[in-house]
Amino acid sequence: MIGLKISHKTKKWLLIFHLLFAAIMLGNMTAFLIFSITAASVSDKELIQTCYQAMHILSKTSLRASTIGMTVTGILLSVWTKWGLFSYYWIIAKEGLTVLCIFLNFWGMYTWTLQAISKTNDLFFVKTELWTGIIIQILSLVLMYIISVIKPWGKRVSTTRLS
Repeated sequence: MIGLKISHKTKKWLLIFHLLFAAIMLGNMTAFLIFSITAASVSDKELIQTCYQAMHILSKTSLRASTIGMTVTGILLSVWTKWGLFSYYWIIAKEGLTVLCIFLNFWGMYTWTLQAISKTNDLFFVKTELWTGIIIQILSLVLMYIISVIKPWGKRVSTTRLS
């Protein structure tokens, strides 16, 4: 797979899917933010419970699917184009942010929304974790968009020496 080059048309389609998955993930996190604000600002226990249930459903479905899709298409774009997986600092930064998003999406959002629904832990602590995760996730996604457009850091200098 590495070293395989794809046509310009295939690259464009792969990039479209990558951006769609990233947009779906950002949309999910926007929904999480709206549900969290709603849950924090109302006193209706049923509405609060419904907000956490909706977030939990998203964490098990759309959020996971978009995370997988974004990661897979990002890896394919890296290995099938001139960019490579570790050739540019900006790609390495995006990879680090992607690992953070994977952790937050597959473990954090799922666990915190499940705890909020079942009230297994201190709800204040769970809400704080959830809010923190949502904010970190949104900031990470926005930063990935910015890095992708600006490409702020250049190519890594090869450290291989010929003796």
